[in-house]
Amino acid sequence: MGNGFTPRRRWIAAGAAGLVLLVATVVLTVSVATGLAQPDQAVPALSLPDRPAPPAPGVDDSSPLSATWRPPAGLPAQGTIGSVRIPATASGFSARDAEVYLPPAALVPDAPALPFVLMMMGQPGDPDAGPIASVLDAFAAAHNGLAPIVLVADQLGDPDVDSLCLDTAEYGRVETYLEEDVLAWARGNLNIEAGRESWTVAGFSNGGQCALSLALRYPEVWGSLIDASGTVYAGLETEPEVLADVFGGDQAAYDATKPATLLGRSRYPDTTAVFTVGSEDSVMEPGLKDLSGTARAAGVAVTYYEVPGEGHSFEALGGGLTEAFGVLASRLGLG
Repeated sequence: MGNGFTPRRRWIAAGAAGLVLLVATVVLTVSVATGLAQPDQAVPALSLPDRPAPPAPGVDDSSPLSATWRPPAGLPAQGTIGSVRIPATASGFSARDAEVYLPPAALVPDAPALPFVLMMMGQPGDPDAGPIASVLDAFAAAHNGLAPIVLVADQLGDPDVDSLCLDTAEYGRVETYLEEDVLAWARGNLNIEAGRESWTVAGFSNGGQCALSLALRYPEVWGSLIDASGTVYAGLETEPEVLADVFGGDQAAYDATKPATLLGRSRYPDTTAVFTVGSEDSVMEPGLKDLSGTARAAGVAVTYYEVPGEGHSFEALGGGLTEAFGVLASRLGLG
C-alpha cells in the first residue's frame, strides 16, 4: 500500500515490487506489503552523550521538567538517531540492532533526564526510529527542545516472522528480551527518568499489539501506552497455525495471552493509553475501537483517535503519534 509519510531517513513510495527510485543518490527499494522504501545505507552507531551527575541529595526535582527547564544557547534544532546493539544476555534472542532517538534537550551539556519511550514497528519491517523522530522533532520545537528519549527495539528477529511478542520455543524469548535485556540496556546507557509515570511503551501495527500486551502484563513498568493501528492480539492473521504450532491446540492457553483476556481479569487504574488508527483502516479500526472500550472498562484512562482519511499507513502512524504525545505531554512533565 502506498504511503506519503516521509521521515528524515526513510522515504515512502508506492508502486509495484522491484521498482527502484533514485533520490539524492540513495537507492530505494519498494516493499509492496508496506509501501516503505528503505535506503541501502546503514544507520550510524549511536554516540551517547556523557550522562550528567545525579541531583544532589535534598534537591527538589518534583516539579515538571517543563517548569524548570531553560533551553541553553546552542540548543540543536533537531534530535539525532543512532543504532545500538543490545546484548541479549537474559533472553538469547537474535534481535537486529535497535535505534535510539535523542531529542535536542538530550544533546546539550548537563542534559536533564528525560521520559522514556520503548517503540516497536510493524511486520514485516525493521526497528526504524525515523517516523517517531520526525514527530518528536516537531514536538520538541514546540516545547523548548524537550521530548522523550526513544528506543526502537526489534521484536521480530526475522522481519518475515511474527514472533507474537511472547517467549516461545518456536520464535525465541522475545518478551524476556524486551522487558529484561532492552530495559537493562536503557537504564544503564540512557539519561532517562526512572518512574513508571515517565515510561511509555508504544508500537505500530504488529508493534502496537506488542506494546499493548507489554503494558498489560507489566503495569508496574509502564505508566502509558500508545497503540497505533495495532492488531488486537498476537497471531491474528495466522491464528490456526499459531494455535497449533505455538500452543499445541490449547485454545485456553492462547486466549490467556490476548489483551482482551488480560483486560477482563485485571484493573488498570493508573495506566493511560492512547489508541490511534486511520479512519479508513477497515481492517484494524473495528477491533481497535472495541478494544479501546474494553480498556476503558478496565480502568484505563483511554483516548481513542482516528486519523482522518488515512488507512494502514505511515500517515496514520505520524498523525496518531502526534495526537498521542499531545495527550501525554502533561503526564510526562513536558507541557
